[in-house]
Amino acid sequence: MQDQKIMLLKSKCTHNIWGGTRIRELFNFDEAGEDVGECWGISAFKDNASIVKNGMYEGMSLCDLYEQHPEVFGNIDSDRFPLLIKIIDAKDDLSIQVHPDDKYADENENHSLGKKECWYILDCDEDATIVVGHNAKTKDELKTMIEEGKWSDFIREIPIHKGDFIQIDPGTVHAIKGGTLILETQQNSDITYRVYDYDRLSNGQKRQLHIKQSIDVIKVPAADVKDCVIGANEIENMCEENNLNEIFKCDRYTVFRLNVNTTTSKKISQEYSFLTLLVTEGRGSINDIAVKKGDCMLVPNDVKSLEVTGEFEALAATV
Repeated sequence: MQDQKIMLLKSKCTHNIWGGTRIRELFNFDEAGEDVGECWGISAFKDNASIVKNGMYEGMSLCDLYEQHPEVFGNIDSDRFPLLIKIIDAKDDLSIQVHPDDKYADENENHSLGKKECWYILDCDEDATIVVGHNAKTKDELKTMIEEGKWSDFIREIPIHKGDFIQIDPGTVHAIKGGTLILETQQNSDITYRVYDYDRLSNGQKRQLHIKQSIDVIKVPAADVKDCVIGANEIENMCEENNLNEIFKCDRYTVFRLNVNTTTSKKISQEYSFLTLLVTEGRGSINDIAVKKGDCMLVPNDVKSLEVTGEFEALAATV
C-alpha cells in the first residue's frame, strides 16, 4: 500500500436559529449568513460528510473512505466512523435537551448510535454559564417539573471559562448558552431530544419537542458537577508543550490537546488507530503540511509520528 499522509478535510456548515458569525470570521470557513451555528469539521454523517482535500484519497467522502478503506482507521470494530467533531457558535441559547444512550437509540431510533459528547470551551462571554444537569430528585419530580414548565427550578446552570472541558453523558440535561464558542467531540449520532425551546419560532412555527423520550432517558438524580467538568487551570497544568496531552478518556473516545510552540521540528509519537485533529489557534506545520486555525485533519493509522513546528493549538481525538 502506498504510504498515506495526513489528510486535510473540507467541512460543511449548518445554519441554525441560534447561530452566529464567528465560525466564518474566526475560523475562515466560507459560509455566508448571520446564523451559522455549526461546522461539522470531521464528519462521516450522511449529507454533512467531510471530503478529503489531498493525497491518494482526494475527493472521497469520509463515509466512503471508512467503508472502502478500513485499514486507514486501523480496522477498528465499528460499523461506521465512530466520531463527529464540530465547532458550535451559539449566538443565542440552544434548546434544553438530552441525548439517549446506545441501547435506547438502537431500539427507538432505527439502530442509531446514542450520543455521548464533550465540550471544550474555545471562548465565552464574561460571566458565561452553561446548563449541565437538573435539580429533580426523583423521576416523578422530574416529570412534574417538565410537564408544568418549572424551568428555573429544573435546570442547573454552572459558570464556565475559556479552556474548560465538560463531559455530557447520555441522559444528561444540557444546553449551550448564548455567547459561547465550543469544540464538540461526540459519537457519530444526531439524535437529540428537545425538552424546552423557549417557545421561540422557526419559520413561523415552534420547533418540535420530545417530552416522552426526554423523560424516558434523563438520568435521575443528575451527576455531580465535579464529575462532569475539568477546569481550564487543571487542563493547563496537565499539558506539556509540543506533546499530545490526554485530557479525557471514556469508553467512546479519548480527547487530547496538542500545544505546539517550537521553531525547530519536534517529533510526537502517534500510537493510535487514527487521530482527528482540528486546529483551534495559530498556525504551523505537521509532517510538512501547513496548518492554520480552522483546519480539520485525519491522521491515518500508518502515520506513526507527528513532526510539528510553529505556534498553534489543536484538539485531537480517537477511540
